[in-house]
Amino acid sequence: MDRKILEGIIDMHVHCGPSIASRELDAADMLKEAEAAGYAGFLVKDHYFPSMLGTKMVEKHLGNGTCKVYGSMCLNNSMGLFNLKALDTARQMDAKIVYFPTVSTKKHIDDHQSKGFVGGGKSKIDEEPVSYVDEDGNMDPAAIECLKYMAEHDMVLGTGHGTLWEVDHLVKKAVELGVKRILVNHPHYNVGASYEDMKRWTDLGAYIELNVCVFVGGSKIGNVEDAVFKKIMDIVGVDRIIMDTDLGQVNNGSPVEGMFNYINLLEREFGVTEEEINTMTKVNPVKLFNL
Repeated sequence: MDRKILEGIIDMHVHCGPSIASRELDAADMLKEAEAAGYAGFLVKDHYFPSMLGTKMVEKHLGNGTCKVYGSMCLNNSMGLFNLKALDTARQMDAKIVYFPTVSTKKHIDDHQSKGFVGGGKSKIDEEPVSYVDEDGNMDPAAIECLKYMAEHDMVLGTGHGTLWEVDHLVKKAVELGVKRILVNHPHYNVGASYEDMKRWTDLGAYIELNVCVFVGGSKIGNVEDAVFKKIMDIVGVDRIIMDTDLGQVNNGSPVEGMFNYINLLEREFGVTEEEINTMTKVNPVKLFNL
């Protein structure tokens, strides 16, 4: 594929510095690469602090006006967990998505006991594991208040790193409470969702996130077979998929080059068309994030 395919892409999941985790590049470097490629925008995700201060300054003072830089926040322990005040502040700072717990979930912590998390820092204080849905299906009341707030202000919910049990209840509760914009984060990785789970969530109105980073052909650390990407496309439909990179880990390559290389792999190995790529990387992000 010609590099013109990159023009207009909006990568809604990039890890950039500054961060307590080691990163391949910072947001200013990413902006320059994105501008050169013709990106329309990208979103910086950090597990430990809101990224809006940095993204706004980078875009205003270093950008040429062609590429937007968006911010986000994760409701982890470092942010006070289900903290309505932090959520309200993030809204005022125009966070494009707020994620339910990622690194603070019991699921995430258990999964990284033997091997450290590539996106983690060197904290001297251990995470207190969070489980926000009990075995009877009851959700933490504070989490419910956050969902109500997000529904009232039409914010985008990212489902985070919970268990399948938690994510399934989260999507259902969010829809019940009136959250209209939901992105199920990498259900094919870490969460352990089935294709049927994903289809059920999209039938409720959610989008499925497919991250280049986690696929074998997408990065040095990927371990999900590439055929899974195409299978999800076929089952849930391209109109309900957000394709992004989740790249930026140190020594794992450029997010822009990672996106381009994986687009080429999808075309070469599975016959994915330019129109389908455009839908997943350009059209759908605009719809979901109201850009």
